[in-house]
Amino acid sequence: MAIPGTTIQHLSMPTAPRPITSRHVAVIGAGAAGLVAARELRREGHSVVVFERDDQVGGTWVYTPAVESDLLGVDPSRRTVHTSLYHSLRTNLPRESMGFRDYPFVFKDDADRDPRRFPGHREVLAYLKDFTREFGIGELVRFDSEVARVRIVEGSKWEVKSFERGKDETVLGEIFDAVVVCNGHYTEPRIAEIPGMNKWPGKQMHSHNYRVPEPFRDQVVVLIGSSASAVDISRDIAVVAKEVHVAARTVGNGSFGKQPGYDNMWLHPMIERVCEDGSVHFQDGSIILANVILHCTGYKYYFPFLETNGILTVEDNRVGPLYKHIFSPVLGPWLSFVGLPWKVIPFPLVELQSKWIAGVLSNRVSLPSEEEMMEDVEAFYASLEASGTPKRYTHNMGASQGLWSDFLLDVAFQFEYNNWLAAHSGCPPIEEWRIQMYYATGKNRLARPESYRDEWEDDHLVLQAREDFINYTTNLNSNRFASE
Repeated sequence: MAIPGTTIQHLSMPTAPRPITSRHVAVIGAGAAGLVAARELRREGHSVVVFERDDQVGGTWVYTPAVESDLLGVDPSRRTVHTSLYHSLRTNLPRESMGFRDYPFVFKDDADRDPRRFPGHREVLAYLKDFTREFGIGELVRFDSEVARVRIVEGSKWEVKSFERGKDETVLGEIFDAVVVCNGHYTEPRIAEIPGMNKWPGKQMHSHNYRVPEPFRDQVVVLIGSSASAVDISRDIAVVAKEVHVAARTVGNGSFGKQPGYDNMWLHPMIERVCEDGSVHFQDGSIILANVILHCTGYKYYFPFLETNGILTVEDNRVGPLYKHIFSPVLGPWLSFVGLPWKVIPFPLVELQSKWIAGVLSNRVSLPSEEEMMEDVEAFYASLEASGTPKRYTHNMGASQGLWSDFLLDVAFQFEYNNWLAAHSGCPPIEEWRIQMYYATGKNRLARPESYRDEWEDDHLVLQAREDFINYTTNLNSNRFASE
């Protein structure tokens, strides 16, 4: 499989100094991607407005017990909830590796904070709020401000129309030099297409609307999927459910059948069909009667506000054409995206993407021509097709369509992309300890799926990380002192 988005090395630093230019930039979303994008843009000298539909920063890391009116998420008129967090969620990456590179995600000695190395979601939100305060990003954010439309106007400018939620919803139109889309991709559910689903009489829902296990007490539940959320939720529900049956395309490091350590959980191959009598038929011929089918089947990229006259499309979950998953060759650098890749360590990746975008917009870094960028995109798409990679995996940084058993191969693709971004942004490459920690965590997760968050054998890497963190903190304090 080709390395995602790194097929042709056209981008180069300018051969002669070019005048640094400040742009007026709209950032859509104040989750992790939007926050770091705002910081990098302002560091580069741009003026920034961040549009956030919620009343606080954090994006998908803001937990709410509320769920959507349509639990399956297919009704376009449903009341939308913009988070997919479940109450018990803990990170599946250690805090050392998942933090921004120059703002370490370290434990703060506070009674309200989570000291665990693999903390719960509330600790991640607290970290993002700390980051926001540290760099004064809050002053750039318009809260309760929902973007209704983004479109190009004369002179390559962008019109952003927004309204203040909960007020009179008067639409405000503004003009920007550039737009950076950071609205995330954990809101619009993807649903498994299985024969008979429309007539199956039981309850169906998507993991987007899962919060706590209690509603599944004494139920027979079928989960579709083998991703991290499916693994977590199946174990969460097994505590209260009568039976839990997980339907997966692959078995990763385990095997089909009854799962070790559980009296009420089975792993099956994918569902073949479901029937009006409530039965669920698996591809191995086994049949069960179920009360609930829970789709842990991922999400769609969704940009209902974006108008590009067909220049940019979302087709089978491919956002494109995009150069390096970021810039539209036709509309770049004035339209860019942060955070599309998945199966990644997200925070360092979106930080590097943001540095590159900020540098390109200021003229410190140059983009290839439209023709060269399109050539790169077409070569990348051709390599995916040649390797048999489905279009919907275009932004997957994993080696094999999300197979847990191939976790170690995923690292090479992800970090090669990260280091490409770093090199073309004038940044040092990803730290070796961060790469090795990702390897170690993946290996430990496969060996100890139930306890890897609390048992590990990479303390030497933690020590290396802490040494780097001391340097980061020293530099941060020095820069702060110099600016005062």
